[in-house]
Amino acid sequence: MKDRKLLRPEERLIVAADFKPTGGERGLVWVENQVRHLAVQLEGTGVYIKLNSSLRAVGYNLISFIHAHGLKVFADLKLFDIPETLAIDGALLREFKPELLTVVCSTGLVSMQALKTELPETEILGVTVLTSLTEKEVFGLHNCLLEQAVSDMAQFARVSKIDGIICSAKEAGKLRKVLSDQMTINTPAIRPGWAVVKNDDQNQKRVMTPADAIRAGADRIVVGRPITQAEKPYDAVMRTIEEIASAVGQGE
Repeated sequence: MKDRKLLRPEERLIVAADFKPTGGERGLVWVENQVRHLAVQLEGTGVYIKLNSSLRAVGYNLISFIHAHGLKVFADLKLFDIPETLAIDGALLREFKPELLTVVCSTGLVSMQALKTELPETEILGVTVLTSLTEKEVFGLHNCLLEQAVSDMAQFARVSKIDGIICSAKEAGKLRKVLSDQMTINTPAIRPGWAVVKNDDQNQKRVMTPADAIRAGADRIVVGRPITQAEKPYDAVMRTIEEIASAVGQGE
């Protein structure tokens, strides 16, 4: 894994290709075409494309298409299962070589280790607590406050020797102090100050701008609709990369 401190600004941006089918002409084929079109639009930028539902529905060949356009792939599958099943998941993904892949930390140490064993070249990221969850929901699930739940899950990831974690930017600073220096912190729910997202479903208390997230300790940020819904996604990407570049070094 590349030293997190050596990541270039464009390598710190993950674009979430989360397109929702609405029926009629906007079905599965439309979703696949949207992902492919986005990859073509962003060719040459060097960013990551995050695939989740579309990857499950369309198949792993979508990874190869994105790679063919000079982009990196974040397979945000949030894997969760027994060790043998995660080992199989890893073996099936190996030939497609996604650069990043998520696993849910609460799946357990042995399961995370089994996945990493099958994918030594892929950066495995442990999902701590989803950014959409409220304090009340987290307490119901983990019987502790949100901050403690995130810390516990991050410690699970550290002990399992995977490569990084997913958490909100609000928790990044504190977690940076307890994680291995080589582990990356990757933060979703990022909203540039210039962006307006209709029907935003994120917990706004855990949302942050790109520059603020980098300064808070994030190594990579995930930006979705502010880019994918922009009139010119390429311009939105470049604007975000510039903001990241201005903040790099200030959060170290």
